[in-house]
Amino acid sequence: MRAEGRIMHVAVLDEPGSLRVEARERPEPAPDEILVNVREIGICGSDVHYYEHGKIGDYVVESPLVLGHESAGEVVEVGENTKFEPGDRVALEPGVPCRRCPHCKRGEYNLCPDVTFMATPPDDGAFAEYVAWPADFAYRLPDSVSLREGALCEPLSVGIHAARRGNVGVGDSVLVTGCGPIGLLAMEAVRAAGATEVFISDVVPEKLQLAESRGADAIIDVRETDLKNAVAELTDGEGVDVVIEASGAEPAIRSTIDAVRRGGTLVFVGLAQNAEIPLDTGKIIDNELDLFGSFRYRNTYPEAIELLADGEVDVEGIVDFELELGEIGDAFERAKEGKTVKGMITT
Repeated sequence: MRAEGRIMHVAVLDEPGSLRVEARERPEPAPDEILVNVREIGICGSDVHYYEHGKIGDYVVESPLVLGHESAGEVVEVGENTKFEPGDRVALEPGVPCRRCPHCKRGEYNLCPDVTFMATPPDDGAFAEYVAWPADFAYRLPDSVSLREGALCEPLSVGIHAARRGNVGVGDSVLVTGCGPIGLLAMEAVRAAGATEVFISDVVPEKLQLAESRGADAIIDVRETDLKNAVAELTDGEGVDVVIEASGAEPAIRSTIDAVRRGGTLVFVGLAQNAEIPLDTGKIIDNELDLFGSFRYRNTYPEAIELLADGEVDVEGIVDFELELGEIGDAFERAKEGKTVKGMITT
């Protein structure tokens, strides 16, 4: 589906379970913006959640919303205050902070309370043929990095930030709980950071098999095996140095304390359906565990692109299917399936 003239097509969520493609006027870039012909967009779990429920926590879809925040494309127009040129291939970082608040001034721009984030109500996202976006949050892609890889810099960035939060380094052992896109790409990120043993757990055999094919040193099916016992066996009873919890599943969150070594580190990335989950604070104190939350990412896109350009990570290998923008309803139904890891939309 291609737009003609100044008209473009976008996919709009009207209400839970209802996505439609409509024509809109193509945006004009502001002086500090670029206009991007979006070519590849990933379907994120948050997109599927909005599609199914119409809300995530306090963020409620109250008017038609364009979903999608994992995107890359080609620059077609540039604002006068940018350094891009038409024809540049770029990945778009979907969050634009205010750059004035205390968090932004401390460099913690992912914590900015006034961030504009694609596909988070009321801000439209990237399931569109064209997006005007601040040039400061667009990144040129080298010839060796595909547009699909550029779009998947977004979930890779979540993994990179989680690895940084856990201070993963050379020689570390890491357990990742959850074999979704974030868990699989966190596995890539910690390996790139120097981890020498990486284990991963899940409840879906197909996803575990994918993780194994992508280089996991051990896979743990927690339907059949107790996570604590499995990790103890793999680590001679010590536990891993770092656990990155990427599933959001309550049993996995609770079990992280028993899988990490004394003095180790827990990084919570996955969002649980019930935000309040009891944890054994006695174990946390007695074992002197470090607990970190990991929210989105900051200053990760350059590293993500460099890792892709150097062939250090694989993001395309998590993609199960691609469909065109006009088939987005079918794509979301397929993305809901438990065995699906990642779907892509092309324009």
